[in-house]
Amino acid sequence: MDFDVLLTNARVIDGTGAPWFRGAVGVTDDRIDAVLREETAAYDADIRIDVDGAVVCPGFVDTHSHSDLRLFGDPVLAPKIRQGVTTEILGQDGFSMAPVDREHGADEWEDHLSGLNGRLEGEWTWSSTSEYFDAIEANGVAPNVAMLVGHGTVRYRVLGMTNREPTDAELTEMRGLVTDALEAGAIGLSTGLVYTPCTYSTTEEVATLAGPLAEFGRPFVAHIRSERDGIWEALDEFVDIGARMDVPLHLSHFKLGGESQHGKTARARALVDTARDRGVDLTADQYPYTAGSTTLSYVLPPWVHADGPGQAVAYLDDSDARARIHDEITHDTLDDWENPGAYSGWENIVVTNVRTEANEHLEGLSIAAVADEFDTDPVTAAMDLLLEEELEVSIVNHLLDEDDVRDILRDDRVAVATDGLFGGKPHPRVYGTYPRVLGRYVRDENVLSLETAVRKMTSVPARAMGLQSKGVLRPGMDADLVVFDPSRVDSPATYEQPRQFPTGISQVLINGEFAVRDGDTTGSLPGTVVRKGV
Repeated sequence: MDFDVLLTNARVIDGTGAPWFRGAVGVTDDRIDAVLREETAAYDADIRIDVDGAVVCPGFVDTHSHSDLRLFGDPVLAPKIRQGVTTEILGQDGFSMAPVDREHGADEWEDHLSGLNGRLEGEWTWSSTSEYFDAIEANGVAPNVAMLVGHGTVRYRVLGMTNREPTDAELTEMRGLVTDALEAGAIGLSTGLVYTPCTYSTTEEVATLAGPLAEFGRPFVAHIRSERDGIWEALDEFVDIGARMDVPLHLSHFKLGGESQHGKTARARALVDTARDRGVDLTADQYPYTAGSTTLSYVLPPWVHADGPGQAVAYLDDSDARARIHDEITHDTLDDWENPGAYSGWENIVVTNVRTEANEHLEGLSIAAVADEFDTDPVTAAMDLLLEEELEVSIVNHLLDEDDVRDILRDDRVAVATDGLFGGKPHPRVYGTYPRVLGRYVRDENVLSLETAVRKMTSVPARAMGLQSKGVLRPGMDADLVVFDPSRVDSPATYEQPRQFPTGISQVLINGEFAVRDGDTTGSLPGTVVRKGV
């Protein structure tokens, strides 16, 4: 038997959670050709690597990526593939890059999302989901990518940023856009019910848009309405939609934010148990850190965004609007709004990326420290910075409890994900999510077994996202592979110095081609767009 690549003397972990075994993995073209336990001396291979007892496992599936525009200017995505990510799921939090009207809306949509997804290097050449996929393939990309169609995207396409309920005709049009995207290969639907314009929607609107997923058997992925005091009602809403519409559910970044909810993971995990007892197919993902990451514009009341990013900037430049914003944030006067300044504290909200060079020195400073720099109070400082940067400011938000992180990580239904925003001085999860789990939580703290951790990075997310040919080492599966040394794998990335690549990950193959060889990127772009059902 001849192979293109043969990885020998390996500790094979197949992604199912089964115990590792000594063996070898052979690759031909873009598929796993053989998983062997016998002596391999008789087999020929174009590339034979003795991995010297390192682990060979399936490539990691990142169920929550924000590389949607970044991949055009940086198709290698070294921070991801260097940590073993071979497939990324785009279109998170209700924000996909298609379907968008290229001529009448793409620029504004890019402005609205710039704090989360950055900006496109080059020309926006697509409107439909198929055209977006074509643009990625024409550009080339190192990891495989798949896309969730965004609730916010289809709402924006029909209603703009308006804060109102759609008419019956508009809701039908939105549902049609979701169906069109699914037919073009989108793997599911996402929403971000703390973000505008998704936050303006009723439960009925969300359920209606999730309806087409049942026919396709694809998941509804949600950043729910609250991860703080309202988390229990938010989880109930999410589970009820899954039960009513008979669709699979996937909970984005399972966590409990703010001190009032710390220590309540048993209650939250019990709700997942109850959902599954009801027959609702519910999974989740988690980043293994005690801080989140998002856009600073999230601290503004929802009404500020209702007329688009241009008007939001205008409000920030208007004395009467600024006074209203200041009062609503400071006194937490709005119902049904997660006010990060109130529940996190401005000393815990840290600037990670800005648009202009003039404010780059603020990256790494908390908003409280920025306020000292500006000689003002934190709310005014946040408004001033957003005005100067035209909303394009990313942040890290320290709001979680380490014991809660460990407890959620132990849950069998929870996958590992990065939720990483690029640019500036990013959250360390952009560079270190997967090696952190394997190093800190497996080897150093024994929170998980090695096989369980790999399962959470491979077969669990692949199954949740409906990626049938990924996540398990079996002949005929996609040749997405990671080789790592369990005694060395780790992430040196910190909040202070996040741009540090992991240690102990030596080889990454994507579709049978080396994207990482001997610990460094090769520059190759072997990734493909996963078009579900196409």
